[in-house]
Amino acid sequence: MIERLVTGRTLPEAYHRALVELHEFGELCDCPDYNTRQKELSMTLFIEEPNAEPMISKLFIGGFLELEQYRQEILDGILDFEVERGNWEYTYHSRIAEQLPFIHRELKRNPDSRRAVIDVRDWRHDTREDNDSPACLQHIHFFIRGGKLHCKVLFRSNDAAKATFMNAFALILLQERLAGELGVEMGTYTHRANSFHAYEKDFPLLEKYVEAIHSGDVITYCYRGEWDELMEEAKPAIEKKIEELRSR
Repeated sequence: MIERLVTGRTLPEAYHRALVELHEFGELCDCPDYNTRQKELSMTLFIEEPNAEPMISKLFIGGFLELEQYRQEILDGILDFEVERGNWEYTYHSRIAEQLPFIHRELKRNPDSRRAVIDVRDWRHDTREDNDSPACLQHIHFFIRGGKLHCKVLFRSNDAAKATFMNAFALILLQERLAGELGVEMGTYTHRANSFHAYEKDFPLLEKYVEAIHSGDVITYCYRGEWDELMEEAKPAIEKKIEELRSR
């Protein structure tokens, strides 16, 4: 499988470069689990200043409401009740949150530790033959180096056109929250996907993204002072939606 590495100062810069790499160098292969084909390669995105502006890419499925809901899902666990009800086996938040106290203790105990790892993959559930939704996010590794909190994440599988941006955005905000709680500055963010892919039905979407990247048009927004205000305005609608889900 082809290996690629892209770097960028900001999240959109690295993300856009990754989309171009997939479009140009991705290998066409079968994806029998979903009865389709895909473009695929292994991708690492290295982001030097993950919370630097502009932080929002226009090239993802959804808008400020969907991004705010996903942020709340990862950071605040607004859908964890589905696990409590037995409808879902897990959410990313449910697996991450129960391990965060260890991360705090470990990095307070030894800021130079290499042990501050969250294992999102749970082999007891994710390897069962009847499990059709094993976790794509595998683990999150935090390091404090030079007084900064660095974050490295591993996905076994990552949908480049429809998931990667939202995944990275929410995980960067998790990193930012943790850095604040630990009293350190933000460091780099590294996003690794062993299978960075786009399904055949999304090839036109990927091509549209790449055309926008090459167009020279502005395809980013600032998060703070722009989208954060829109995301804040979306909160009542999200709360109503979640309450409707709870009441079913």
